[in-house]
Amino acid sequence: MKKIHLNAFNQCSAALQSFGQYRNPRERTSTGYTQTHHWVDLAQLLDRGGFDSLFFADVHGAYDVYRGGAEAGIRHAVQFPGNDPTVLFPAMAAATRHLGFISTYSTAYYPPFHTAKLFSSLDHFTGGRVGWNIVTSYLGSATRNGMGGLLAHDQRYERAEEYMEVVYKLWEASWEDGAMVRDGARDMHVDPAKVHPIDHRGTYFDVAGPHMCEPSPQRTPTLLQAGQSGRGIRFGARHGEAIFVTYPTVEAARPRIARIREAAREEGRDPAHIKLLAGLAVVVAETAEEARLKERRLRSYASPEGGFALFGGWTGIDLAKFKDDDVLDGLDSEGIKAAARWFTAAHPGRIATLADAREEMKLASLIPLITGDAVQVAQEIERWADEADIDGINLVPIYQPGSFTDFIDLVVPELRRRGRIRGSDASISSGGETLREHLFGAGHAHLLPDHPGWRIAGVDPRTRRPH
Repeated sequence: MKKIHLNAFNQCSAALQSFGQYRNPRERTSTGYTQTHHWVDLAQLLDRGGFDSLFFADVHGAYDVYRGGAEAGIRHAVQFPGNDPTVLFPAMAAATRHLGFISTYSTAYYPPFHTAKLFSSLDHFTGGRVGWNIVTSYLGSATRNGMGGLLAHDQRYERAEEYMEVVYKLWEASWEDGAMVRDGARDMHVDPAKVHPIDHRGTYFDVAGPHMCEPSPQRTPTLLQAGQSGRGIRFGARHGEAIFVTYPTVEAARPRIARIREAAREEGRDPAHIKLLAGLAVVVAETAEEARLKERRLRSYASPEGGFALFGGWTGIDLAKFKDDDVLDGLDSEGIKAAARWFTAAHPGRIATLADAREEMKLASLIPLITGDAVQVAQEIERWADEADIDGINLVPIYQPGSFTDFIDLVVPELRRRGRIRGSDASISSGGETLREHLFGAGHAHLLPDHPGWRIAGVDPRTRRPH
């Protein structure tokens, strides 16, 4: 029976994807997001609750497409204001045993040398529990903040391919095993014969090296991706060890998951070496009727324009240009292409209008919502795993910490009873200590042998030396 991995989705900002919940008296992140103890408390909750990882999305600009400006995005706290989540990781790691920490980090905004140093440092400071969600970025407002020019969709991925070549060389080829000797007799802290420049010269980057950091527990952080366009799928199948996916229904997910697995085979990888984590939101209570009442209450707090502002930032499409009865079909984007096509995919055989979108996006934006008691929610998650062939869920909270607390108190025991997630803390050690081992088992702290990072870096995975 397939085990289901649990990842918690978040952002170091005042609101995530259910805008208006700051009016909910049970919501804490809208004020707590600037406080370290708020995130440490959440990490401890998730660690106790059996989650494998906590993922922070991140952006570098205001959402300014809806109505031609940033007013709606700012008014409704659409991932704004927001702080850098990576600075929280050491504090959260020090307070937890098992939980991994993942952050979005953009190949468009940061030099690869900087990214390699940051994630090696975080891997050291978290004891090997760090992951990188590789994104190529889409916000035009970020480019106006000096974060680099906005390239066309597919060109962003071409640049990212070379970016990955650079970081693989730094992480895997620059330092040999045994380079850190600390030999007082020879007055040698590091053996310079085992530290190598990479001398990369390419179309987009010239990086001499060597890497600044000694090898960390994972060497290369666990690599995640979320692209769902044709080009994004190829990139994720090549580099990703886990992929965040978002589909409106199990039926829509099934062929797309199969496509990703086939793309992995085409890259010479075992499809089982990519974990597919589906975005889901949950409203759960002791009874189904209580859950439906809770959903209605949560909807009463919603600010639908916040969802429209988010959609505009994702896609570049201004929904203010549509009327309530206009059909949302055939939309395309140079941003997140899958988001532009969402309404068509979500309503096969049915016309989706702007009014439909407004109601759907009140809670968790475009994330599928499951409402019910613990048994109903667990059954639906199992259906996603068994019928769509996902490996885990990316749980998107509606309000915090309540969405996570409810899930841990009600759904986690039911999933454990069914044998679908890992058991109590006593079972943690069998899965290893690093984030990669949480996904692939003890003894797999480093890139798996079929990952192209080895080949791209020019490293023999058996000897860990450059060819």
